[in-house]
Amino acid sequence: CFAGMNGSAIENFSCVIYNIFLMNCTWQAGRDAPADTQYFLYWQNSRDEEEMECELYIKDENFRNMGCIFQNVSIGTEKAYFLVNGSSKDSLIQFYDEYIDLYKIEILIAPLNITAHCTRDSAGCIITWHPPLTSHVEKPKCFQYEISIQNK
Repeated sequence: CFAGMNGSAIENFSCVIYNIFLMNCTWQAGRDAPADTQYFLYWQNSRDEEEMECELYIKDENFRNMGCIFQNVSIGTEKAYFLVNGSSKDSLIQFYDEYIDLYKIEILIAPLNITAHCTRDSAGCIITWHPPLTSHVEKPKCFQYEISIQNK
């Protein structure tokens, strides 16, 4: 059983990776958590690395930690482990933990060097681009693209 008061653990925990190596995690305070509850995020990128606490918390207007920004995140093949625990002078706070495949939460940047060459004859337009930069996809054929052409 979980030590701590029911409803005190964080809710709606989610993380995204963007700009290749930045990760942003956010959460909401537990519905029944005391007002003085402060939360702390720890994570482990792989079993070989040690668990680290967030270095750059995002705070709400009451100075409660409600998120974290991580820099220089590398996406490995293993699931990353996240743990958010809390402390309050009034009661024990339940912890929240989750394993996440980091590649599933990456928001890819747009493809690079997009060019369009259009001719007036039946050849139409030739559109070319390079794959987006990413920290973990080595094979360009792994990407799928969708082109939306609008007549303006």
